[in-house]
Amino acid sequence: MNEFEWRRQMRDLRQPLTPQRDLWASIDAALEDAERTQAPANLAMREPRPAHLRRWLVAASLAASLLLAGGIGWRVLQTPTATPVASHTKASGNWKPSDPRLAGAAIELDAARMELQLAIQQAPDSPSLQRLLGRTEQQQTQLRQLANQAG
Repeated sequence: MNEFEWRRQMRDLRQPLTPQRDLWASIDAALEDAERTQAPANLAMREPRPAHLRRWLVAASLAASLLLAGGIGWRVLQTPTATPVASHTKASGNWKPSDPRLAGAAIELDAARMELQLAIQQAPDSPSLQRLLGRTEQQQTQLRQLANQAG
């Protein structure tokens, strides 16, 4: 059997099929039997919760919300506002060499430094970001030395 025969057989299965007898009578009877046997259980499930239980649930949800808000606030207060990046930013500044061959590299390195500083603000404990920032600043220093040597 190849794929075409298999697909033809599947298309043939899409034809409507009429049942040999009426199924609604047996479905209605089964539903009525189920309602009769489960009637006492349904009444017990429909009873509202007692007022004191609702009060406890509201109090517990308020306490959980306050704990969550307090934890977020505490976490925000624990993060340092001044990172070592701030000292690098002030020290390097926006430097533009007069040589047009070095100006493009200076712009690229400055953009990379600024992106790394933003990433470090989001993840201040990342050693890889700190290393990348250090390398970028070394490259900026080398570029300044090249600009000084070029005149």
